[in-house]
Amino acid sequence: MNKFYIYILECADKSFYVGCTNNLEKRLEQHNNSKWGAHYTKIRRPVILKYKEEFKTLKEARRRESEIKGWRREKKIELINRGGNSMSSTNSKSINQKSLRKSLGKSLVISLGILM
Repeated sequence: MNKFYIYILECADKSFYVGCTNNLEKRLEQHNNSKWGAHYTKIRRPVILKYKEEFKTLKEARRRESEIKGWRREKKIELINRGGNSMSSTNSKSINQKSLRKSLGKSLVISLGILM
């Protein structure tokens, strides 16, 4: 069964990059070392994984990615701080319904289509 991830990277210039992938380890390698990394991160290396979430479908992951991309920097920082500051690519972050409701609020959970 495939897993999909959204992630937040902190770039060398302290800006954030939000992305989506089905292979987080490979994608992080690309962002830091490959010509296949996003142009935004290529010119802001090195990048550090600050946050990630796992999803069962690409549709769910893309929806969440789009939502987070629309947030102001301060809200992204709040999410990172609630999710753990120094995540590594080998850490697993799985968000269940209860913790999602608690940390992000009812309206977000409903917008993600999770039954309360």
